[in-house]
Amino acid sequence: MRVLKKVVIYCLWTLVAILLAYTYMRIILGASPEYATDYTIFYYLIYEFAFFYIGVFIGGCIALLFVLFDVFYLNKRLKTEAKAIFIRLLIIIGIAVIVCSIHYILEKVIDVI
Repeated sequence: MRVLKKVVIYCLWTLVAILLAYTYMRIILGASPEYATDYTIFYYLIYEFAFFYIGVFIGGCIALLFVLFDVFYLNKRLKTEAKAIFIRLLIIIGIAVIVCSIHYILEKVIDVI
């Protein structure tokens, strides 16, 4: 039962990471385009595909880094801490800022992606 509880908790943290990545993608891509003709529907579909695909990928990277950091470092440090969830939330936001900054630099500045 203890393992199942940890899996559920890490799934919830993964959802938080994906929501953070979707927030970043909404900032980068802007508002969803409206389509009025048959030709602009392709632009809308490409937008939605990029929003979903890149958001899930960046969210997965954030979640992977957070879970590894939590398993190997935070569990030992935060066993008796009263504000453990708040500290974990700050850490996942910090990881999201780092991952999104790296993505932005690679995509917009260096033009690798």
